[in-house]
Amino acid sequence: MLRVDIVTIFPDYFREAFDYGIVRRARAAGLVSIQAHDLRAWTVDKHHVVDDRPFGGGDGMVLKPEPIFAAVESLTGARRREDFVATQRVVLLSPQGRQLTQSLADDFAKAAQLVLICGRYEGVDERVAEALVTDEISIGDYVLSGGEPAALVLVDAMVRLIPGALGSETSSSTESFSDGLLDYPHYTRPPDFEDMKVPDVLLTGHHAEIARWRREAAKEKTRRNRPDLLKE
Repeated sequence: MLRVDIVTIFPDYFREAFDYGIVRRARAAGLVSIQAHDLRAWTVDKHHVVDDRPFGGGDGMVLKPEPIFAAVESLTGARRREDFVATQRVVLLSPQGRQLTQSLADDFAKAAQLVLICGRYEGVDERVAEALVTDEISIGDYVLSGGEPAALVLVDAMVRLIPGALGSETSSSTESFSDGLLDYPHYTRPPDFEDMKVPDVLLTGHHAEIARWRREAAKEKTRRNRPDLLKE
């Protein structure tokens, strides 16, 4: 079972987020456990302070290192990155991270434990990234109010890649990005809707021809919507 621990100052954000669809089924099947933890539980002052002003001046506040290090040690049993076992990953969700991809999600799905640290305010004390996290991940070139939405995206992308999470074992292998292309177009009934017809080849039942059409259609869709993928 993959264990996912989310460290956040808003644990209620995740109260019902994982109670739907594939993630819910994966949890019910014992494939993954997901728990959100309040970062304030690892503070030692009476006001449970988790942030402070940045050295050198500037706007906003920065999440302090002490409670984050304490949280990760409590959840993993290790104080520093070099002490984690190979199947433990600590992920900082941040706009400065490398971009989440399908292959990265697949890599995370193979872990035994994943600790997700949700950044907030102006960010997290850099010593967390330097000495604690194994992966700093962004879900896109834009800034969110915090790492919580990114944690939802990462968990959803990752859980569906755990063997047994999807109804079909081949579903994830034919999706967008699984082979470097976008997914091919999909059609269902009716075959003719407002003079827009389903491609004839999909109605033939000829599996080899359908597979060829889907491959070319996937290339064309990728060329139209994400030409950068073809360059890669």
